[in-house]
Amino acid sequence: MKKALSLLLACAMLFTLLTACGGPSNGGSTATPTPAPATTTPDGDTPDTPDTPDTPLEGEITFWHSFSQGPRLETIQAAADSFVAANPGVKINIETFSWADFYTKWTTGLASGNVPDMSTALPNHVVEMIDAEAIIPMDNLIDSMGRDRFYEAPLTEMTAEDGHCYAVPLYSHAQVMWYHKNLLDKYELEVPTTWDELYEAAKKISDGEGGNAYGTSVPMGTNDMMATRFLNFYVRSAGETLLTADGKANLTSQAAIDGINYWIKVYKDCSPTDSMNFNVLDQATLYYTGKICFDFNSAFQIGGVETNAPELLDQIDCAPMPTLNKGDPQVGYETSNIPMVIWKNSAHPEICEAFIKYLYEPENYVPFLLSVPVGMLPALKEISTDPTFLSDPTVQKFSNAKDIISKAVGEGTAIGMESGPRPEAGLLTSQGVIESMFQDIIINGTDVETAAKAAEDKLNDLFETLG
Repeated sequence: MKKALSLLLACAMLFTLLTACGGPSNGGSTATPTPAPATTTPDGDTPDTPDTPDTPLEGEITFWHSFSQGPRLETIQAAADSFVAANPGVKINIETFSWADFYTKWTTGLASGNVPDMSTALPNHVVEMIDAEAIIPMDNLIDSMGRDRFYEAPLTEMTAEDGHCYAVPLYSHAQVMWYHKNLLDKYELEVPTTWDELYEAAKKISDGEGGNAYGTSVPMGTNDMMATRFLNFYVRSAGETLLTADGKANLTSQAAIDGINYWIKVYKDCSPTDSMNFNVLDQATLYYTGKICFDFNSAFQIGGVETNAPELLDQIDCAPMPTLNKGDPQVGYETSNIPMVIWKNSAHPEICEAFIKYLYEPENYVPFLLSVPVGMLPALKEISTDPTFLSDPTVQKFSNAKDIISKAVGEGTAIGMESGPRPEAGLLTSQGVIESMFQDIIINGTDVETAAKAAEDKLNDLFETLG
């Protein structure tokens, strides 16, 4: 791959992935033994995180993360403080950045070596980090923690063509169908289970509300990835993907054409006209304030409603993704698996490994997850049944949402990463090609097949630049 070009093209990817984010070991806090320093393998492969001998931890590391405020920041800092207290030879320097600043910081810092020892990342960041040979595989760490404790899909998403897994998932969330129960009750509607049912319910609500509210909203703003997301839901439910296994765009298959036509129909009959230019915040705000019945998002919706219209909190819930036909498998979930990585330049990967393990201990991990209850779901399967996690009032109140999203997390991937990390996935979601296609059809009256072919060709041309 052309590393420099990949990094340049990825600049726009950042904000696309933010749209989804709203965006244990044995327990105990004893010192963790020090792994041996990482070394290059005999065949020249990038070193993996090291195995662990019985020696004290000593050294200083820098940890960059994106939890720049609030309870998430506090729980991470508390875990670092207790880890250092248990390992007096260790110092952890924590720096926090917005996702935008983080991306700029690490991409510009590669040349000078100004990168951390470990950090959080976004899924498509991991693709670029692998391409830049900036991070090390984490297979040994994952195996030492128990690979089968993690959900399979996030690990697959972070596994490169060389077979190594380069990141460990910290938490997950997934896009599902959210609705307002009061609007369904008002029009005597059941929760839709198919795309056709969704259209009929949304149209009835839009017709009945006369512009005061809408059945749903179809966002198509070219500065975001929302139209791509919505089309992906439909295409995935038909058993296909927007990015094929060989890295080509799929916009002209029958499933893709049907999906384009479907969302255009929904837009014309059920959606506010302005949604043609909506980004994720515009879209989410309509749901937060009860102005649309249906939306597709993560459980960050809960916090959004609680902040913007707390009187509606009892009226919201979610359901699985609609299917093409009654009884079809519920597939097509888009997930965001937020990982941690260890940087290749780290002088102390053993400390990074030990601290990461420590973060997954229940006394650290559960409070972190509960800093955004239901919005951040555990990457470890057993935490989903942890009594402390389950006893949280918000988790209890939205137990149905938790169960639905947990299932989705175990089955879904980021858009275009169904076959593992691919730079093409970032271009698919970051360039506004699909959004522009929808606008061209609606504004200019361009034939669907013609517009789809032009968009497909444009994406494939962009993919060619990756080498």
